[in-house]
Amino acid sequence: MRMAEAASQAAERSFVELGGRSLFIEVFPVRPRLVVVGGVEVARSLVRLAREVGFETVVVDGRTAFATRERFPDVDQLVIGWPDEVAEEIGLGPNDAVAVLSHDVKFDEPAIVEALRRGCRYVGAVGSRKTQADRRARLLEAGLSEAEVDRLRGPVGLDLGGRAPAETALAILAEIVAERYGGTGAPMRQRAAAAVPA
Repeated sequence: MRMAEAASQAAERSFVELGGRSLFIEVFPVRPRLVVVGGVEVARSLVRLAREVGFETVVVDGRTAFATRERFPDVDQLVIGWPDEVAEEIGLGPNDAVAVLSHDVKFDEPAIVEALRRGCRYVGAVGSRKTQADRRARLLEAGLSEAEVDRLRGPVGLDLGGRAPAETALAILAEIVAERYGGTGAPMRQRAAAAVPA
């Protein structure tokens, strides 16, 4: 048994056998991380909700008026800069969920390109269906592959029907959580009904 396999089993037991030795392994799981691009009103609610469910939160915005501690008192990391330029600084990578919310093409699209190229596990962006179609064409022109662009969740979030900033944030977080755990986003009663034999 390799150390990685032993560590994965440690969640169920404290001691593992490895190479004829008994080892005690204590696992400290890494908090999931949500990187929010654009310090808009929805982002404020999204950061609060994400922290409630255990996410580490990062807000990135190049506009100093939007990226302030007064607006985001609970964020773990507040970064002023262009998302594609600070990606290395924040260690953007495959374990991150990224929500692009600024509604500004010159800010959003470089962030989307960087997140998709770095293989972030979830990349979502605001915008209407028409905005998404136009964006798709520009992302392909920017050199992303069809497969990379197909990973973009846009319009971002699950269809919960709400329109207020906090409701939109909830829809975004619901989609991120569903993606994280392989959930369908379908009502639980449908799942329960499907499980009952006919």
